[in-house]
Amino acid sequence: MSLTPVYQRLVRADRSDQSREEQREVAANGSRQILAEALQATGDQVVNAKTVLPWLFASLGVPAGLTGLLVPIRESGSMLPQAALAPWVERTKRRRHLWGLGAAGQALGAAGMAGAAATLQGLVAGVVILVALAVFSLSRALTSLAGKDVLGRTIPKGERGQINGLTTVLSGAVAITLGLGIRLLGGDGAGADVLAWLLAIAAALWVLALLVFLGIREPDEEPATPEETAGWAGRAVQLLREDRGFRRFVVARSLLLVSALSPPFVVALAAHAGGGGLAGLGPFVIAQGVAGLIGGKTFGRLADRSSRDLMVWGAAAATVVIVGFLLLLRIPGMPSAWWLYPLTYLVLALTHTAVRVARKTYVVDMAEDDQRTEYVAVANTAMGVLLLVAGAISGGLALFGPEVALLFLGLLGLAGVVVSRTLPEVSRHDH
Repeated sequence: MSLTPVYQRLVRADRSDQSREEQREVAANGSRQILAEALQATGDQVVNAKTVLPWLFASLGVPAGLTGLLVPIRESGSMLPQAALAPWVERTKRRRHLWGLGAAGQALGAAGMAGAAATLQGLVAGVVILVALAVFSLSRALTSLAGKDVLGRTIPKGERGQINGLTTVLSGAVAITLGLGIRLLGGDGAGADVLAWLLAIAAALWVLALLVFLGIREPDEEPATPEETAGWAGRAVQLLREDRGFRRFVVARSLLLVSALSPPFVVALAAHAGGGGLAGLGPFVIAQGVAGLIGGKTFGRLADRSSRDLMVWGAAAATVVIVGFLLLLRIPGMPSAWWLYPLTYLVLALTHTAVRVARKTYVVDMAEDDQRTEYVAVANTAMGVLLLVAGAISGGLALFGPEVALLFLGLLGLAGVVVSRTLPEVSRHDH
């Protein structure tokens, strides 16, 4: 059975300039990327530093201080090494092999977490899981870099955002199933044994994703030479200094962290009000899944029309939600309303889905060939540093209360709206 009709129903685009052979090849490559990325996104719902892993730490009796390291290790670890990895990617002819290597590393990391969850307790369990998470995160840096490059080499503009969106939809459906499954398998008292099994399954999913992705057919292009890729650090600084459009994108993306950093503070406020903690994990996991299910495909199509505009609206929506949430908390009786927190988390997750799909599509569309690899790598490395800075500031402000940190992130989002509006259009419809 040909994948072309199925793919073209899922991913709508003007293909008048593509031959039948090109359409078949794009459909085959696109289908494999959707499936592989969906398997990876499914595993991500289990190896989640904002929900599942903190729950696991609580189940194992890990000291609370280590819980605060989960999100920085997960997010920054996958971004910081990318500028250093970019020359390796550019010198590699078949970049799907590097994606496979990164997927294998993620499988190893997830398996290590599963083993620790099944056999260890307390401080030792926490340290081992953090080390495994670091392996996982560094491996993710490679799949992130190679995956965007393969997407840009094998899928034309106008279809890339929809592929990112479809992946989000599929992972959202899995998150809903996972949230419901946690409740059914263990109820409010689901223990580490259940989570250990889930982590083991996640490791197997990355192995399957590896096998699927290796079937992608890349164009025959000569890789860069060692001489051409030397001095990556200097070139990264030069790119940020001299490429005005790219530098503006990095600034805009850093300000869009509002949608990524604000949800944990909503969870913290829910726990303080008695609506969070272990008993409240299910609704937040389900909310995250609903956001992906609702927003993934829609935001994918909007990103193909104008990824810049989607970033603007995503940042604006996140700011409005945060301000509205803080105002509602000032109303007597509202802080004890259990539904307020998962609902706010859901809307913030929707805005983050929009921003994430938009920025991924924007950076792939704004560059060509090996320039794309360099753009993605330098942008992510810069974001790894900025994420640590923004996380440290918001975390420090949280000492005065989560509300103060949320107010700071809301102001960050407002600035993100202003800067994102100055970005040039890069979507297919403007050429």
